Amino acid sequence: MFVLMRCLHHPGQDEPRDAHRPAHRAWVQSGGDGTAIVLIGSALLDENGAAIGNFGILEAADLAHARAFAEGDPFNRAGIVASIELTPLPDSFQSHRISEPMTPRT
Repeated sequence: MFVLMRCLHHPGQDEPRDAHRPAHRAWVQSGGDGTAIVLIGSALLDENGAAIGNFGILEAADLAHARAFAEGDPFNRAGIVASIELTPLPDSFQSHRISEPMTPRT
């Protein structure tokens, strides 16, 4: 299934986010050690360009796997994430339009 993941961060997390970014990127690339495939993702910004969170489109077996991926992210484990939203996408979601997933398919 495909899932839109939206993670909002606590305010004032620039330094912790910078410190944990390499581990976060490794987590994304590994798909949370195989928990999910990250098709695309990026930072979320406010109207002034300040980082407020991150999002991703995941391919996961089910919502439990998508949640395990989100909760296992180093940003979340470091207490940076204030909330995680998971929204299932329809079966008609056109994942083939994303040419290079962030997590390599095995």
